Amino acid sequence: MTRLLIVDDDKELSAMLVEYLSSEGFDIDTAYHGLSAIEKVKGQQYDALILDVMMPELDGFGVLRHIRSYSDVPVLMLTAKGDDVDRIVGLEMGADDYLSKPFNPRELLARVRAVLRRSIAPSAPEVLDESLLVAGLEMDMRTRLANANGALMDVTSTEFNLLYLLLRQVGHVVTKEMLSQSAMGRSLEKYDRSIDMHMSNLRKKLSEYGLALSIVTVRGQGYQLVEG
Repeated sequence: MTRLLIVDDDKELSAMLVEYLSSEGFDIDTAYHGLSAIEKVKGQQYDALILDVMMPELDGFGVLRHIRSYSDVPVLMLTAKGDDVDRIVGLEMGADDYLSKPFNPRELLARVRAVLRRSIAPSAPEVLDESLLVAGLEMDMRTRLANANGALMDVTSTEFNLLYLLLRQVGHVVTKEMLSQSAMGRSLEKYDRSIDMHMSNLRKKLSEYGLALSIVTVRGQGYQLVEG
């Protein structure tokens, strides 16, 4: 059974989500403050986290920073409605997706399922090549590991999927629509900057690992991975 950890100091909301998501077949655990969440993720195995930004003492960003130091578990962040800064910061720190409060539980369910799908493999069957190697970057779909000149790259599940799609079509433009659908498991939404922020993270990592690869933004179309 798929295990989720809900991290939110709003106990009433957490109880409602536990009831709703349990009815959809998930095994739910809860944490009402950041330190408890960090300890739970260290000691137990979860398939995904639902993490609220606004919490006392240690907020969601602090929790995410700690968790990303030892776990690549998929994280869906809950942000304040219309707060673009929270969304951007969360994605820059390694969150896989976000959802604004208040939200419809059915949308939360859809987002959670999309995050879980992309943590396993891109949804489109045509991208399931076993292994790719270009300019020192090797990506293996079976193990879901990325290696840069022999060194294991630290990438989230979403970053892996996006980079894999670009690597598979190196030198060609991949549309944002395809990236969203195949790598993130959902249709591209208007004004959604999730992919842009993930690409920004990937650019930094390609540079940090000394790879002769760069991600180019093709205005009005999408992204292109180029050598050199």
